[in-house]
Amino acid sequence: MRAEPRFAEHRPAVAGGLVRVWDLPTRLFHWSLAALVLFSIVTVKLGGLWIDWHMRSGYAILALVLFRVLWGFAGSHYARFASFVRGPVGMLGYLRGRVAHVAGHNPLGALSVVALLAVLGVQASTGLFTSDGSFTEGPLAKLVSGQTVDWLSTVHRYGEWVIYGLVGLHIAAVIFYSVFRFQPLVKAMLTGDRADVQARSAEDGGAVRLRALVLALLSALLITYLVTL
Repeated sequence: MRAEPRFAEHRPAVAGGLVRVWDLPTRLFHWSLAALVLFSIVTVKLGGLWIDWHMRSGYAILALVLFRVLWGFAGSHYARFASFVRGPVGMLGYLRGRVAHVAGHNPLGALSVVALLAVLGVQASTGLFTSDGSFTEGPLAKLVSGQTVDWLSTVHRYGEWVIYGLVGLHIAAVIFYSVFRFQPLVKAMLTGDRADVQARSAEDGGAVRLRALVLALLSALLITYLVTL
């Protein structure tokens, strides 16, 4: 007799049932990143002693971005870049309605994910080299020239506005798909499940979560080492 698959990822969804789309590590990453970005914005606006917390938040964001990049190759089905990142042809097909409704990120959502990861990665990385010229200096500013520090500080300063734009577009897209396309995206990112699709469920068992924990710890250790050079 043929044994049943160990994980739900290998089983087709039952019509009318719940489909596990987002594994627990992906959901924790999403909401942790959102909270840290908000915290970083608030602390930089408050200034003063809050700048130390702004910098710590930046380190945490950098670790999260690194984790998500690794998880894009080692995560469950819908978390992997290969499952949702598409080229120009796939993007055009989706815009023309030739791509069927998908359980995970659609091609436009994929573009948003990649853009946010790239911009937040650059923002957090440049923050390591910034200086306000008086009291606050990034932990790696001492490793580069003053001219480089000035340039990266400028990139970091203007990057804030790029983040505002991307986050605004992301929120607008979620509202659009929730209200006009009746896709419960926020609920799915909270519970991990969707009932409005018929697709295979993603693996979200103990092995997946242990793998994510190892990658998260590795990311945290690498960033900790980096900022203490």
